Amino acid sequence: MLLLEFEKPIGKLHEQLEKAIEIGQDTGIDVSKTVEDLKKKIISTQKKIYSNLTSWERVQVSRHPERPYTLSYFQELTNNDFIELHGDRGVKDDKAMIGGFGNLDGQTVMFIGQQKGINTKMRQYRNFGMANPEGYRKALRLMKLAEKFNKPIVTLIDTPGAFPGLEAEERGQGEAIARNIYEMFNLKVPVICIIIGEGASGGAIGIGVGDKVFMLENTWYSVISPESCSSILWRSWEYKQTAAEALKLTANDMFEQKLIDGIIKEPLGGAHNNPEEIYKTVKKVILENLAELKKISPQNRINARIEKYSNMGVYNES
Repeated sequence: MLLLEFEKPIGKLHEQLEKAIEIGQDTGIDVSKTVEDLKKKIISTQKKIYSNLTSWERVQVSRHPERPYTLSYFQELTNNDFIELHGDRGVKDDKAMIGGFGNLDGQTVMFIGQQKGINTKMRQYRNFGMANPEGYRKALRLMKLAEKFNKPIVTLIDTPGAFPGLEAEERGQGEAIARNIYEMFNLKVPVICIIIGEGASGGAIGIGVGDKVFMLENTWYSVISPESCSSILWRSWEYKQTAAEALKLTANDMFEQKLIDGIIKEPLGGAHNNPEEIYKTVKKVILENLAELKKISPQNRINARIEKYSNMGVYNES
């Protein structure tokens, strides 16, 4: 178990628990009461810590390397009945953006999302979840395919941002993201977007326009990461914690500002602490919202989608 800095008190209790169990096995002494007390203390300590997380600590949880990634969700939500589709039909197949049809409790759904990779080699292969323009064009191709066959779309967002390389800009990174935003407003099928990890900048919004947008409890959604914000404002990463608070990027902040439609509660200790539970929770949320969205006519869904995003922010008319 990999523990974050603020989780060290939990780690010490786990060490005590392991020692108590080991003593019981080696000596035959009944340590059941001690073990039970330590388990209760671990749970109470987790509750205390996770009920008072700062914005920066939530950012750290969202990046936990043991946290389930997009492909794991696709496989679990569909009971491994997921068929990945490849390529943008223009440049290449972007491995940072994945998508395809999956069977969700008997109904076909188009799943799209960023994949970071589960180890160093796979992270390099997936470009750390930072898609190039062809990734966003692949996502749009799949959305249009879903629309053609009248299948709902579910996007899972987990990216530190769109790839900022020179070659990505040369191939039209900004245009690709802008085109996706425009087209997603007008999709005739239900669209549900869920932030399962990091939701950074245009990389997130490029597949983030939906009828319903949800965030997992320990995720973040912002125009810029705390580190980048700190480096711009203070010329140093040392103020990333201050930047995280100022950006108002947590799920609670976003919900209060009416920028998302709901928060999906995570298991105690974060999604990485109990992946099976978060898969079930996310699946339930998707099914419930798809059932409601299907009752609404396509044009009314489009109108409501446009109105929702048009009402965001503050502006003056002159």
